[in-house]
Amino acid sequence: MRWDRPAGGREPAAAALLGWLSDPQAPRVCLVSGSEGCGKSALLAWLVHHGSRPGGLTERTVHAVVPPSADESVLATVWSIADQLGVVARAPWELVPVLAADGRRTVIVLPDVHGEAVAELVLALAGVPGIRLVVESRSGSPAHRLLSGSGCAELDLDLEQWRDERRLAQWQVSHASQHVVAEPSRPGTVVDLWDPVAVCRADGPEVTAAYERARKGEYGGLREAWLRAGQSLCRDGEPASRALALLAALGDGADPRLASALWEAAAASAWCWEWSRVSGDLVPPWPGPVSALAVGEGPLEGAVLVAGPSRSVRVVRMGDGGARGRIAVGGFQPQSVSVMADGTVLVLDEAGRVHADGTWVARPTGSGITRLLDEGPTGRDVVLAALRGHVGTAIACAVGPGLGIVALGDTAGEVRAFGDWEGTAVLHQGAVNALAALGMPVGEGVVPLVYSGGADGTVRAWSPGHAPMAAPLVERGSAVVSVDAAVTPSGPALAVAWGDGMVEWIEVDSGARRAFRPGPPVRAVALAPDGRLVVGMDEYLVCLTPGSPALQTPDVVQRRP
Repeated sequence: MRWDRPAGGREPAAAALLGWLSDPQAPRVCLVSGSEGCGKSALLAWLVHHGSRPGGLTERTVHAVVPPSADESVLATVWSIADQLGVVARAPWELVPVLAADGRRTVIVLPDVHGEAVAELVLALAGVPGIRLVVESRSGSPAHRLLSGSGCAELDLDLEQWRDERRLAQWQVSHASQHVVAEPSRPGTVVDLWDPVAVCRADGPEVTAAYERARKGEYGGLREAWLRAGQSLCRDGEPASRALALLAALGDGADPRLASALWEAAAASAWCWEWSRVSGDLVPPWPGPVSALAVGEGPLEGAVLVAGPSRSVRVVRMGDGGARGRIAVGGFQPQSVSVMADGTVLVLDEAGRVHADGTWVARPTGSGITRLLDEGPTGRDVVLAALRGHVGTAIACAVGPGLGIVALGDTAGEVRAFGDWEGTAVLHQGAVNALAALGMPVGEGVVPLVYSGGADGTVRAWSPGHAPMAAPLVERGSAVVSVDAAVTPSGPALAVAWGDGMVEWIEVDSGARRAFRPGPPVRAVALAPDGRLVVGMDEYLVCLTPGSPALQTPDVVQRRP
């Protein structure tokens, strides 16, 4: 493959950069330094171009480039890196372990770093095996002083050894007729940080930096909402989508005029906002961090069950997010939750064992003598006894002609069905991360459908008693976090939460999709038959309904080498 030469005779520096990338024993940070105007930015631009070409060498591939900004923001830097790498991170403390868990070789380029805060982020990332960082910093800047003493490799472009004078002369001759006219400097745009419509239209990193400098409680709650949803807001997005993400993250203590303005600004998005419950909300109260969600059935119809680290399952009204009750599950952290047709709540603990709670199940009627005569294991008892002999990673229930169906997934990618229909099928390479089940009305009968989301980035469909579909129903370069299904007014639909923070609504019949990116990591989704979609995160819970016609969402996450 032809090697495009760098500008200004910088072949020696370019060769050194490529050698550093190929050397497994080299320091994990390469600092490109020098005085202003010495060609640092041009060299990095060459590296990014060279490392982004299709078919290039794996060790020279560049995976993320942080756009330079005069107003540096640590959070905007974190969100830019996370977004390009297909992960979600709210702050440095979350980005570092997420990338460490990934483990793949990752090259990150950071142009024009001048402050200590971003330099400290570089040092934190340098501790992650597999990470390589190319950092541009002017000699003598706070960032340069911090990084140059950290044991990194350094290319000081002020040194003569990093320029080939003969190549420089040839380059100057070949570019003699090209005159580069510097654009006149423009004063920075002043954004009104009180105006929700203005911040939705402004530069994301610029707004982030301004809110980082502000004090907690300033700007009527808009600052806190922005910092909650920041990774979504710093993407290249439409103002309406930004307004929706901000509205979803807005707490009940915020200035009420903000919600009204954001509601209007979000009117053109693909969703209608119904309600949010944010950390710190009092009326109705926030139900706590989310680890799993489930739509209620039977006596729990019209509710969504919220499982979290509080060692309980909270029952929340689907209509407004208000509290309806609470189920104590014992001394374990619920990992997955689902509801049988009679209102029995099934919960998986950390070890994958199934626990059943019948608090909401209707009590049998009749005299005591009748109940004694009918005494014996019910169908429900038989199913629960069978479930106790298995461990799983995800659980889902659906109605059927009798008790319905219970599906249980495991770490080997196998899904097992219990109840009205039984069977097993291996659906994934790797663990089953999430399950959903439907009793699909067909004529006068019901056909069971199980939708399984895996760590392999696929959602697959299976009807117990039949072979699974050969091709995935949905596939992306990101693990599935949660999945739910329902027969909605527009037909059968799936809700899928992905590991890169995207939530998708997928119409099964047409394949049409619409997307929502709240910003933080999504822990669970729940889809109700009336079309309400509930999205659960660590700091808030939001309910949406489809708005404007479905927007097709391309597969924007690519698998990295």
